[in-house]
Parts: sequence; C-alpha cells; structure tokens
Amino acid sequence: MLLRQTNIKKLAEQQFDVLIVGAGINGAVAAAALTRKGAKVALIDKGDFAGHTSSNSSNLAWGGIKYLENHEYLLVNKLCKSRNHLMRSYPSTVKEIRFLTTLQKGFRFPAWFVFMGTLLYWVMGRFFTQKPSFLTADKIKQTEPVINVSNSQGGFEYSDAFLYDNDARFVFNFVRSAMDNGAIVANYLGAKQSKQIDGIWYTDAYDTQSEHQFTIKSKAIINACGPMVDLFNKENHQQTEHSHLFSKGVHLIVNKLTKVDKVLAFFASDGRLFFVIPMGQKTCIGTTDNQVKNPHTSVTDEDRKFILDNVNALLDLERPLTEADVISERCGVRPLAVKGGKGEADWVQLSRKHAIDVNYAESYMSIFGGKLTDCINVGEEVCEYIEKMGIHLSDRDKIWYGESPDAVKAEFEYRAKLLKLDDMTPEYSSEKLTTRLWRRYDIHALQILDEIQRDPSQAEQLMKNAEYLRAELHYAARREMITKLEDFLRRRSKIEMVLRKEEIIDTPGIVEACEILFGENAYEKKQEYIEQARKTQSI
Repeated sequence: MLLRQTNIKKLAEQQFDVLIVGAGINGAVAAAALTRKGAKVALIDKGDFAGHTSSNSSNLAWGGIKYLENHEYLLVNKLCKSRNHLMRSYPSTVKEIRFLTTLQKGFRFPAWFVFMGTLLYWVMGRFFTQKPSFLTADKIKQTEPVINVSNSQGGFEYSDAFLYDNDARFVFNFVRSAMDNGAIVANYLGAKQSKQIDGIWYTDAYDTQSEHQFTIKSKAIINACGPMVDLFNKENHQQTEHSHLFSKGVHLIVNKLTKVDKVLAFFASDGRLFFVIPMGQKTCIGTTDNQVKNPHTSVTDEDRKFILDNVNALLDLERPLTEADVISERCGVRPLAVKGGKGEADWVQLSRKHAIDVNYAESYMSIFGGKLTDCINVGEEVCEYIEKMGIHLSDRDKIWYGESPDAVKAEFEYRAKLLKLDDMTPEYSSEKLTTRLWRRYDIHALQILDEIQRDPSQAEQLMKNAEYLRAELHYAARREMITKLEDFLRRRSKIEMVLRKEEIIDTPGIVEACEILFGENAYEKKQEYIEQARKTQSI
C-alpha cells in the first residue's frame, strides 16, 4: 500500500515521456519495453493490473492453428514464430503442452484432412515442438480413458504452449519489470479525460480508493485500455481506423477430470473449439464464444449449461458434472480488432491479431485486439512508433523481455541448495520450491531466499491447499501493490481459481495473510472481500 501511495504522489508531481492507460497485456509490455529502452513512463489502470481480459484467458500461448481454416497463413506463421520466441524467452513459464484432439463423426472435415493441417502447422512452427501424431479412436481411449469415443472418427496429438501459472501473473511480471526499470505505476487509478496544450498532454486522474483527483502530464499517451479502448478514445476525441467487437469467453474450474496432463480439444455442439485444460489438481473447461456488445459481462445460466452439457457429452465421467461441481468461473471478453471504425464485420471470422493506430500529430496511440502469444511484438512495435513521435529512447537496442541470465539463475539455485530449500517443500506440493519460486519471481526470488534464511518459518505454507509461503506474502506486500485481497488471490496468484471462496474465507492462515498484506487494515480488507463475494453470489 505504501508503494502505491508513493507512486501516486510521483504521478502528480512529475512529467513523463509516455502515459500508458490500461495495464493489461498490451499496456504491461508497452511499459516494460519503453522503460528498458530509456523512456520515462507512467502506467495506470482503473482496476487492478490484468484485471479484465488479461486474467480471463484459457492460459494458452498458441500459434493460432484454427486460423488455418480461414487461410490466414501469414498470421499463423507470425503467431508460431511469436510462440516459439516466447517459449525460448520464458522457458520456466511458457511451456510446451500436447493437445489431444478428438473429431466426431460427421465433422465438416475428415480426420485425416485435419491431421494434415497439424503437420502444416508443425512445419510453420519451424519444427520447434514435438511432431503431431494421428490417433484412432481406440488409441485415443487408451491414452485418455475419460474421453467418450463412441461417436469419434479418430483424432490426433499436436503441440502448442501454455502458461504454467496463470495469465494475470504473467502480465504482472511485465508490470514488475517496468517498475524495476523506473516506471511509475499505480492500480485503481482511473483516467477521465486528456487535453493537449502546447504539445503536452494533461490527463485528469482519480484514485478510485480515495476519490483524490490530480493531473498527469506527458508528452504522449498510449491507450491500452483493452475492451475499453474505444470508450477512452471517444472521451479524448480521437478518430481511429480500427475499433472493437467483443466475444465473451467463459471457463469453469472443476476438480481434475483427466489422467494425462494434456489439453483435450474438441469441437463443441456449435462447431467451435472446446477445451479441457489441466490446472494442477483442477481442470479448466470451456470456452464459450458469443458476440456481446458490452465489454462488461458476467456468467449466465446459459453459459454454464452450454459448457456442462458439452463436457458431459464429450467425456465418459462417473457421473455428469453439475453446477455444484464448479469451484470457480472465469469470464471476460475478447476484444477483436475490426477495420473501418463502425464495429461491423463477420465477427466469427475475426482473428485475435492486434492493430495499432497512431495519431502522430497529437502523439497519441491506440492498441486494439492482441493476445498473449503476440505480446513481445506489441512491445517492439510500440517503441518504434514512440520514436517516430520524436521521443528519444536512449537505450533503443536493449532487450527488455525474457528471464534473467543463466548466471543469475545458477546463483539462485546454488543458494537454494545451500539453504536446503527443496527439503522445505510443503507436503502435497505439486513441485519443488526451487522450481516454483524461480518461475514466479525470477531474480526477485533471491529476496525470498533472504527472508527464509533469516527466519525458516518464512518457508511455511501459510494457507491450506494454497501453494504460497509466508515469505511470498511478505514480498507481495512490499513489491506487488496489493490493494484489495482479490488482487492477491485472483491475479498475483491463482488461489481463487482452485479454491471456493467460502473455503478461502474459512481457511487457516487467511487472517495472517491479510495482516501481512494490509497491516492495520487487515480486518477491513477481509470484510471487503466477503461483501463483494456475497454481492456476486459467490458464497
């Protein structure tokens, strides 16, 4: 909380090269890239970091195999290249995973023809992943007994990538990188309107927690508001070539359904892709794909019924899944960039490719669409446009993405070994502490080692069934700008995804967690979380 208050003061007092409004994946990579290359950057978001679309994805970083059907070969080629680059840059976080795909009889293409598409996809992916393999219905059943093959014509396995933790955590790590390089960042800080006077933008900002209002001064503005890009542009009287259409995506989290840790891929009853995705000891199922007009959406009974009906039809479960089996839900809109500005297109055919519109005369940029796979490209393109606006980047050739060098990781592993860190791994943990802490915190994991070395009790798992140590809570309180309890439970971690809210509220350790995160405001913040859960009927 202190870090946020300090940053808000700096935002009001300083002038910046660039103000980025919106801290989803597009805003986060823009901030990380620009700060590392020498720009003075401010990054704000009306909600929490990755609080909207960027925390409601399928957690997949894929090369866009489905776009082959629309003959978007150049896009698939670009996305495959981006996926490979992401996997090389973040080997601890972005990992290869096999997709086990089952095709039903009567599908619009025969299985062998679709399999040929996976071979083309593998070639376009530069043979970076394992080779696809064709599977008969019997082989599918042997590989994963839970799949219902009674109406299957066969299928195949191919590879793509996924985020080992969760999407919001991945996004926040870019925000953290920006902070490490000097960006002044604040969540729960809204922007009302911006006016340009003598080449300087004056943006009216307000703290949603205190209602404090002030002005942020910058030479340029980047509108990275995700689904709200068009709304912010309208407030600032910006005309753009692109605009957004919205597709609502819903996922349900249930107890683990599968034997193998592979993504089970099907085509749902409406003909669109449907996934059963491993999530540790849980399974994520979905997604829906419905056009909506409003970027603010919620899960409906119809959404739940669609997902449950499909998973019950596609899998041979001991008993059908019902709403009572749902542990948590993910719901967000996919902003789809459409050219022309009228928001009219065949939205089913639209891809998730990004588009950047630039008003050089007013030093104003808008980022549309996009997906996690393509995030490094977005950061690089933003830097190119900012330079063309006349803003000097003193370290323009610096690499701004990727895990720390091997030497840093070796130092962490050496110190962890001396500390016998892996021997402290809590019982029933899904992986060793050395692996987990490096993936989550990279170089900052050394700070957590310092805490544990000073006090071994810091290596204790604080909350039952939540793989987070006491030291991680202390680190989050200092460095991760936790403003609400939900910020930690839902976005810095995935605790809220794998535990029901009533379990979280009643779990031993939640009171101490609140005390670590919020100090004297611990009780107030816990009650705020409970009240919000009640409003949304989550408990």
